[in-house]
Amino acid sequence: MFSKKNASRLLSAVFLMTLVFAMTALGAEEEAEYVPSMYATFWALIPPIVAIGLALLTKEVYSSLFVGILVGSILYSGLNFELTVTHMFEDGIISVLSDSYNVGILVFLVILGAMVSLMNKAGGSAAFGRFAADRIHSRVGAQLATIFLGVLIFIDDYFNCLTVGSVMRPVADKFQVSRAKLSYLIDSTAAPICIIAPISSWAAAVTGFVEGEDGFSIFMRAIPYNFYAILTIVMMIGMVLLREEFGPMSRHELNAVKGDLYTTPGRPYGDAEEISQDTRGTVMDLLIPIGALIVCCVIGMLYTGGFFSGMDFVTAFSQSDASLGLTLGSFFGLIITVGLYQIRRVMSFSDCMACIPEGFKAMVPAIMILVFAWTLKAMTDGLGADVYVAGVVEASAGALLNFLPAIIFVVGALLAFATGTSWGTFGILIPIVVAVFENSNPELMIISISACMAGAVCGDHCSPISDTTIMASAGAQCEHVNHVMTQLPYAVTCACVSFVTYIIAGFVQTPWISLPAGIVLMAGTMIFIKLTGSTVSVEKQN
Repeated sequence: MFSKKNASRLLSAVFLMTLVFAMTALGAEEEAEYVPSMYATFWALIPPIVAIGLALLTKEVYSSLFVGILVGSILYSGLNFELTVTHMFEDGIISVLSDSYNVGILVFLVILGAMVSLMNKAGGSAAFGRFAADRIHSRVGAQLATIFLGVLIFIDDYFNCLTVGSVMRPVADKFQVSRAKLSYLIDSTAAPICIIAPISSWAAAVTGFVEGEDGFSIFMRAIPYNFYAILTIVMMIGMVLLREEFGPMSRHELNAVKGDLYTTPGRPYGDAEEISQDTRGTVMDLLIPIGALIVCCVIGMLYTGGFFSGMDFVTAFSQSDASLGLTLGSFFGLIITVGLYQIRRVMSFSDCMACIPEGFKAMVPAIMILVFAWTLKAMTDGLGADVYVAGVVEASAGALLNFLPAIIFVVGALLAFATGTSWGTFGILIPIVVAVFENSNPELMIISISACMAGAVCGDHCSPISDTTIMASAGAQCEHVNHVMTQLPYAVTCACVSFVTYIIAGFVQTPWISLPAGIVLMAGTMIFIKLTGSTVSVEKQN
């Protein structure tokens, strides 16, 4: 057991080691634009590595992220106390909270939290739970329904995580599905679905990074090569149907069927508002707000892309501002929800207004982790992590071209894992891939771009500082470290199969051979794990 005393010693040791290494850095003379002596070196990846390692060892997310931020600031300043403090706050926390895109995401989260609180208070969530209970009769059915709803909500991963969580949490609880398993299902139908959906905020982001090419056309051609996303869905459904679990997830699921949905003492959302059992609420009090939210978010994203100014649908979606679009959409969804409840007289106006701060409170843990994760990324940016990784990839592009998609997949996964951002990984690697292949091998360029996207989603899936992973924990109301630790073996297994599939794709260069081969490998891997006795059969105890 990793005790708190040992955790404290480890934190102190990391801090002291950082000071020692920082003192050995060569001090550069002050210039018009300050460049740290460790810029664009391997040291740029140390802050997220420290944060991730501490989070997994100590189970303390906030303190681990803060130590990572502090390490990054010290490396940036070269042991200058004043610069360390100002960089950490001015270029870090204050900077990320001043960014309009980040603020839009935070507003979106608060409004979603308010809507979830409204639907719970009005009895809509409880009504849907009763409705689902009459039609879902098993743990397998509850998990498949969660997957189905996650696939339907493909517009944005944040929207997916919180909406699916709020709707399916009561159903999952009824059929004794652990919060860890629920958060895995939510996470696996968020980014993996968005990255293969042509109409999504992720598709818009990817097309924006493909300069000098038809980004949307390339995105469409890359979908069948996005092996990690597709194989994640295959593995998720397969494990549900097999009724088998492995790794830490098996303990959580076995405890869940005995009545303990959490397994560990951590209850970060324990103060969240309980779902009202008010019988005045109907299923429509849940479906209409969610439907309004989806429609308004789509309209909001089209609006920011210029659709109502004459831009065609596809171009408008590819050029949309996801943050502003989701904020506008969620705002009008909230207005419609409040209006609906007033017309139906299921809640008073004062009760509706009281749900807004309640929703804010429910989102505080997720917001805090997000702000720290964004700040940690700002620290790695200041140290030139993107420049360092870009140089490594470019240096390896000349040799072993057929293996390059698999190499790019690994590099993308490691970069996204260390930085906690998929979109940042796209921005670093996709332009490099286009420059290497656009005039030599267009098909290998498509495969490599897809490998970049798949690797970014894989790293995002595994990283405890990823915003999507954080949102999945929030949506399921699961202890964040529990979600990370239980999901990791599944994600790593799928990543290994994807890596082999990208090697195959690099040589055959057609999805009609490589994708079926990957699916067969994934199925064979699940059967092998089951036959070796590594899995545990989980059935609901009646």
